[in-house]
Amino acid sequence: MFPERLRALRKGQQLTLEELARAINKDSPTDKEHESTGSQIGNWERGIRTPNYIEIQRLAKFFDATMDYLTGLSENNTYDLARLFISDKTLQFNGQDLSSKDRYEIYQLISGYVHGRSNAPHDQGPRTEQGELDL
Repeated sequence: MFPERLRALRKGQQLTLEELARAINKDSPTDKEHESTGSQIGNWERGIRTPNYIEIQRLAKFFDATMDYLTGLSENNTYDLARLFISDKTLQFNGQDLSSKDRYEIYQLISGYVHGRSNAPHDQGPRTEQGELDL
């Protein structure tokens, strides 16, 4: 399970093996003992070798996933967007950092959409007119 999830996460962010190695090494510049290489990560993805606890922890931190998800102990990797928007993590959209104001406005848009959708009538069939949000 771990090799497939690691490969999917890496390819989902369109990273090469070397780019991923540099990125996770950058997060722990003083830990030379556990420095990763592209070929090492390739071996993990092919199931030839298994990373140790510290390496899995660094991967989980980089991909913002749980260690349980990476190792296959949990199937669900759910994120609460509201918590993400109020966290201290840097958020980007198409490679551009979102300011605090951007984050708040996007949060408000999503909140309004979800609230309006939950109050909208649920009829069958395709809609031909634009609906209104109850904000």
